[in-house]
Amino acid sequence: MIELDGRLRAVRDVSREAAEQLRALAQAIDTDPDAMQAHLDTEAYAMVRISNTPAKYRESMPGRQLRLLDEGNCLETVVGTLELARGDAGALLACPSPALAGVIVDLLGDERQRELFYTRLHGGRTWTFFAMTEPGRGSDATAMETRLERDGAGGWLLHGEKRYIGNGARGGIGVVFARTGRSALSIRAALVEPALVEPPHAWHGQRLDMVGLRGAALSALRFDGVPVRGDMLLGEHLPVTRRGIWGAIETFNNMRIQVAALAVGTALAIAEYVAEHRKSAPGLQLALARAEAARELVYEAAARVMRDPDNSYLSCAAKLGATRMAVQTARWASGAMSPAGLLEHPLLEKWTRDVCAFEFMEGTGDIQRLHVAKGYQAGDADG
Repeated sequence: MIELDGRLRAVRDVSREAAEQLRALAQAIDTDPDAMQAHLDTEAYAMVRISNTPAKYRESMPGRQLRLLDEGNCLETVVGTLELARGDAGALLACPSPALAGVIVDLLGDERQRELFYTRLHGGRTWTFFAMTEPGRGSDATAMETRLERDGAGGWLLHGEKRYIGNGARGGIGVVFARTGRSALSIRAALVEPALVEPPHAWHGQRLDMVGLRGAALSALRFDGVPVRGDMLLGEHLPVTRRGIWGAIETFNNMRIQVAALAVGTALAIAEYVAEHRKSAPGLQLALARAEAARELVYEAAARVMRDPDNSYLSCAAKLGATRMAVQTARWASGAMSPAGLLEHPLLEKWTRDVCAFEFMEGTGDIQRLHVAKGYQAGDADG
């Protein structure tokens, strides 16, 4: 069992305070995820954005300030993410912040690229995106078809499609993965700013109509010869083997645990909501116990990633178990309330939609099972 020290307890407590603000925004964002301007100046959003920005690139923040993400500290991030998700995962994912793109920029970007990326986010009006998944290629990143072709002047032209990209259609800066050749080592990550694309019609972004986690603004993107300057390719200063696809793998090992934290936080919110409104609900103690057990697993997975970033066994197991538990909790809650319970409690109804989306984030359950099986056979379960 992971014992939270003073620093981790501080992260937990300040995140719980911010979670109350996120919950207050939840239903408005779910109703209209495009109407975000009224929500962007909340203290919770400023905290999330600034806490995920390295100190040297961070803008000042009035009032109470706590950095939730120390460099390399996955456990702090997971503790904070889980508590914020107890407020509302959809509202959290709607926040303009470095998010997943920031993780890959930290891994692969040079000093100039990091400064460009993070300073674009000052003021809290710029969303980021991480464009990896393609139609028909969601489970095999090495088979992606999006490509970067040389433009003859030292730059590149980006062609292809991406789908299910969080905040893609409204993103101001982000990372797009594409290939410069046929081998896996040719897959590269490039920084792209849609507002600067010339001609503008080379970039196409459309928000998808989603049932759950509508605040994440999942989008479809298409690139018809988007110009990319040569100095916008990430990882040029790194060995060939540690550029594009290596960075993606390192990122996914970390992000799977954060998705698991989102699922556990939502499950705890559901069970606690039922406890508040129907204390005698059958199965309540079991639902709470399962969520607490999943929280311990997620904490342990985060600590394992800190010790061994390349070992994905426990992060896959945590993501698999947490997402399944969250769906089970939502189904239990639907039955535990009155027959019209979801109509009478729209926030609970929203969460029962949201939990289904975690299955498809950073690898489906089937993909996680394959990783867990391979890791077990390789002895990773004993680490």
